[in-house]
Amino acid sequence: MSTRAEDPDGSRLLTTDEVGPLLAAAVTHAGGRLVSWQLDHVDQNPNQSTTATYSAVVDWPFGRRDELLGVSARASGRAPTDERARIFADGDREAAVWLYPRDPDLPGLARAAYPEDMAVLLSEIMGIPIPSDCVRLDMIGYRPRRRAVLRATVAMTHHGRPVHRVFYVKVLREHLFHDVRIRHEMLLAAGVPAPVVAAATPDCLLVLDALPGTPLARAIFDPRPPCTAEQLIGVLDAMPPAVTQLPRRAPWADSVQHYAEMVIQAMPALEGRLRRLADEIEAGLRPIPPGNEPTHGDFHEGQIHVAHGSVCGLLDIDTIGPGSRADDLACLIAHLSTVQRMNAEQAARVRHLLATWVPVFDERVNPGELRLRAAAVVISLATGPYRGQEPNWMAETVGIVNAAETLVGQVR
Repeated sequence: MSTRAEDPDGSRLLTTDEVGPLLAAAVTHAGGRLVSWQLDHVDQNPNQSTTATYSAVVDWPFGRRDELLGVSARASGRAPTDERARIFADGDREAAVWLYPRDPDLPGLARAAYPEDMAVLLSEIMGIPIPSDCVRLDMIGYRPRRRAVLRATVAMTHHGRPVHRVFYVKVLREHLFHDVRIRHEMLLAAGVPAPVVAAATPDCLLVLDALPGTPLARAIFDPRPPCTAEQLIGVLDAMPPAVTQLPRRAPWADSVQHYAEMVIQAMPALEGRLRRLADEIEAGLRPIPPGNEPTHGDFHEGQIHVAHGSVCGLLDIDTIGPGSRADDLACLIAHLSTVQRMNAEQAARVRHLLATWVPVFDERVNPGELRLRAAAVVISLATGPYRGQEPNWMAETVGIVNAAETLVGQVR
């Protein structure tokens, strides 16, 4: 195992074959035998910490199973929640290891991952007994030690009538749970179409009713425009003034150097380009005040639902707070500028939407600020292909950096 001095954040340990003996030891300690493993996901905070997950095949006394193992290493030693995992030490290096779904920072995941347990909770919500075999759980997203979202679908017959209902289960960290719930209630009271909270549990599960309509992430490929730029701005402007009294979340652009460094760690060949881009973005935004409008904080096509040509829902409102409207609109531009694995027809539709929407956004906010902030978000997105261990992650990363350069070039 590498030492802390050689590998302070644990990134070398967790992303090379060095981690194999650690995984084997952890599985053996749990009573199994590691047959094989493959890196699944990497979250690196350069010079501070790294968390990774591994798809593994394990032989247990009861038989062979596919498992997901998680490991965290830190430059500063263990965190309090690391104590919920199994700590393995070798010299001055410690690593926290856990077996999914017992994520040490997401206490509710151990319940949300199993239909038997969720059937009990959903029965309480719906007021009827729901057999576990009538509950289907699909993982929508899992960011180890940060958050998870699952879709829970109930499909059954009750007293001769079909019952079909969909919920989304947000698995949250304990210190964020109360604040996220308050934000949902705040927007709903103001008439903003956020998801209705069906249940909030002591183990930090927020169970939400499914939104109506279609995710904009799918609707952007429809032949007809999914909504107008004015409607997108309108749903943001409908957020109540009380949002500006919430704690300020730093905009993506404030961390552009950090995200650039993360990409450089994965692809050193991009260092010169990324440092120039980050410096230009910082210099261009330095004179611009942070703003005090109600903002979403992570506004992109995956967070918006549309129906009949209008916006009908707004997801993931955990990040709402004071800021600049340019931040929200820039986030959407950045995500649309970096959609991966499209065919030619899909790419043409997205280009048309951008060409239609951006001029309207330019009328609402400063056009130069909009592009610089969008470029900063693009650089943050460039960490994604490596973090998710996409098969073609290097080429995808280069393409995303190209998009950032295009946006910055429009300001020069």
